Amino acid sequence: MTQITQSKRIWGWYFFDWASQPYNTLILTFIFGPYFTATLTGNLIAEGMADEAARAQAQATWGWGLAATGIAIALLAPLLGAIADNSGRKLPWIWLFSAMYFVGSGALWWSAPDDFSVLFTLFFFGIGLIGMEFATIFTNSYLPELDDDPAELGRISGSGWAFGYVGGLVALVIMLLLFQATASGTTMAGLTPLLGMDTVTKEDTRIVGPLTAIWFAVFMIPFFLYTRDRATTGASKLVIGESMRALGKTLRGLPNHPSLMAYLGSSMFYRDGLNGLYTFGGIYAVGVLGWSVTQVGIFGIVAIIAGAVFCWISGRVDRWLGPMPVIVFCVIALAFVSLLIVTITPEAILFIPIAEGSTMPDVTFFIAGAVIGAAGGALQASSRNMMTRQANPDRMTEAFGLYALSGKATSFLAPALIALTSQMTGSQRLGVSPVVGLFIIGLVLLFWVKPKGDFES
Repeated sequence: MTQITQSKRIWGWYFFDWASQPYNTLILTFIFGPYFTATLTGNLIAEGMADEAARAQAQATWGWGLAATGIAIALLAPLLGAIADNSGRKLPWIWLFSAMYFVGSGALWWSAPDDFSVLFTLFFFGIGLIGMEFATIFTNSYLPELDDDPAELGRISGSGWAFGYVGGLVALVIMLLLFQATASGTTMAGLTPLLGMDTVTKEDTRIVGPLTAIWFAVFMIPFFLYTRDRATTGASKLVIGESMRALGKTLRGLPNHPSLMAYLGSSMFYRDGLNGLYTFGGIYAVGVLGWSVTQVGIFGIVAIIAGAVFCWISGRVDRWLGPMPVIVFCVIALAFVSLLIVTITPEAILFIPIAEGSTMPDVTFFIAGAVIGAAGGALQASSRNMMTRQANPDRMTEAFGLYALSGKATSFLAPALIALTSQMTGSQRLGVSPVVGLFIIGLVLLFWVKPKGDFES
């Protein structure tokens, strides 16, 4: 068998980010999420609900669906990581979760407005999201194996995240230029939607599901070609009982590793806040600023370009200074921009009235999106590198399972808080305000995190 070089292994690992990013970019944030809430809003208004209440209820429904999915991920993530560590096999799990990603995203095609089922749509959206999140746990755990020099892992992580952003950008551009119709009935490139997509039944938007599925299937090929599990003397079966005991031992031992415990707590809150921004940013623009799906897509292009550039830069900063300064800077930036977003309306910015018809709210939201893309991407890239410093080197997949748990144990919190606040206030704008507090809590907990962790030799 031909030897797989280190360069090929790294590039194969990069391609997971490239292949999986469109689920976040196209489905979760910029295309399908806004489509879901806009469709549900229209249906609720048709049933007699008031306009503002319908928008808030649609945002809340999306939030509760995400919360339910987050609970499922939180319950299973650390156990699956422990099983992978004990069995020594990760690739079979990645194959399984890749299949869930493919089926879940592809099924979103069957979400036409006239036959719109909230339960069906949220179920398959959840299947795809679970597949993506669990596959990410296992692929992230390969990071320490990609270079023997720990200082290089920040650069590799940042470059991989930047590469993923570029993949999401290319997929989004393809969607906007070839499929998604504007108000004129043609795409941004002036073309009739490819394959004769019917704009009345929103085929031009629903195609985002199959497009994401096919994209993932094609671009996972390099990952599977160049990724191999390390040889292990452990069992090759599931060893569920042993894995549960090992996981229990790890959880009981967390108080003995205060830096790891503080980091898991900190990342639990700030990543939850970030996911809230990603998930509801496009939905907010549609409901509060009245943007079209195409405008949200352009907003996404701006955010992704900023994210790709800043991920690449921050990876170099991470290599130079370590991940901690990058994380702190990004959390502060995201807290401020979240506060800014809550004050943006068509009539005012930062509670300062503006002229009727002014484009300043749109421009300000574009700037906020660029900051979210830049700081959010850098934060996630440096956070997974920080995890390699906090974790026990011999239990890396389990550690990333705990990392996923910390990201998902309260992943229902941001959507649930947004859903609850939206319903209580009847305001979609005020509904997103809880994310500010999540960033602040995450920032405070970072004071107890050692930059090199508890396991430093």
